[in-house]
Amino acid sequence: VTLCGRVIMLTFMEYGLLKFLAGNKGRVFTREVLLNRVWGYDYYGGDRTVDVHIRRLRSKIEDSSHTFIETVRNIGYKFRENN
Repeated sequence: VTLCGRVIMLTFMEYGLLKFLAGNKGRVFTREVLLNRVWGYDYYGGDRTVDVHIRRLRSKIEDSSHTFIETVRNIGYKFRENN
């Protein structure tokens, strides 16, 4: 992944999460849906793993002038349409 000409190193799951969210701009997904779509239906971990991966992904691709992933309170996450 590159951002503003610089290479961003992502883990396999961070990349999968980014690819899924960016491919569905503007749509809100619950943690459960993200777990099923990105991690797979056979994943048995807790849904808070999504929060951890979102936080790590944000730390790598966002700064004060770039916000890509939006938290939708009490629902989940979405990739912003206006990027």
